Amino acid sequence: MNLIDYAGNVIRLTDERVAHIQEHPEMAMQTDKINETIANPEIVVKSKSDEEARLYYKHYEGLSIGNKYLCIVVKFKEADAFVITAYFTDSIKKGDILWKK
Repeated sequence: MNLIDYAGNVIRLTDERVAHIQEHPEMAMQTDKINETIANPEIVVKSKSDEEARLYYKHYEGLSIGNKYLCIVVKFKEADAFVITAYFTDSIKKGDILWKK
């Protein structure tokens, strides 16, 4: 499936990556939140450990695991962008801020 981010970039989310993400019980049934976070993040941070990765964050309240940020890790190659993983977290990682709402 292709997602469109806040800047109009096409980002691939493969069935294999969805299966990987949903191995974590708290991430099951979160595809809508993944789409929403990519399209309308609160902040996008450049990964400090991978120059090609961007971390898209959006805060969600009232989750079964409490109030958390959803982080979507997207790898940007020359002519391709794709989701690596997604997870809930308490905080935003440090790094260069590429975009902020």
